[in-house]
Amino acid sequence: MVCATPIGNLGDITLRAIEVLKSVNLIAAEDSRVTLKLLNHFGIRKPIVIYHQKPKRLEWLLQQLKEGKNIALVCNAGTPSISDPGVPLVKRALQEGITVSPIPGPSAVTAALSVSGLDAQRFLFLGFLPRNQRERKELLEQIKALPFTIVVYESPHRLRENLSDMLEVLNDRVVVLCRELTKLHEEVALTMLSELKRRYERETPVGEFTLVIEGARAERREPDWSKVDETVKSMLGEGRSVKEIAKEVSSKFGVPRSEVYKRSLKLARNFQSS
Repeated sequence: MVCATPIGNLGDITLRAIEVLKSVNLIAAEDSRVTLKLLNHFGIRKPIVIYHQKPKRLEWLLQQLKEGKNIALVCNAGTPSISDPGVPLVKRALQEGITVSPIPGPSAVTAALSVSGLDAQRFLFLGFLPRNQRERKELLEQIKALPFTIVVYESPHRLRENLSDMLEVLNDRVVVLCRELTKLHEEVALTMLSELKRRYERETPVGEFTLVIEGARAERREPDWSKVDETVKSMLGEGRSVKEIAKEVSSKFGVPRSEVYKRSLKLARNFQSS
């Protein structure tokens, strides 16, 4: 069983996942400490085996499966095999004719896409970008002209250098920052790569990051600010707050929220004095 687990909020686990974790003979985990916290929360007592991709452990797990044992494969957060260990075990099990069943559930990829406001009809998931800068830039060069939304995972330790490379290769474009999804300090913000780079030149990156980046456009044009202003004025007339307007309008027109906020404040002052 390839079993998805919460990416942060333990309440996101599915009822089926709980049933599976209670019923299997053992659980193959990426990190026993993380998985034990989940199991203890739901009162589940099962043997945990640390899954790593060493041949001996892989063969041992396969032997357990051949003997009829049921194993739940879990990772630290989200769906196993998606930028996490698990692919070799799943592949070998399929090659051996062993039944492999998905227990679907949380995934940072789909969670981030769902709140990005960007086109999710077709998208490219790049996982974590290569650590080597040359390889990283080569990958970005390969996809920079594609019109598909891009999703990447980012470590706080590498965020600054990766943002710098993305800005250099992809040029400035809309990006949605998804930080600490489903957790206490969750943040979803629509901005530009250049603005995000400037922000983390001032701030220390903290948390787990998923970036959703707009795909290449055939022709990049400046936003029609007259239409933006018309929309802002209309919403001001409805009595909407500047903060609310900035959030909604930036998403609708794909422009930085900070810029919309500044324009909204100015228009609000004009609106009040008229």
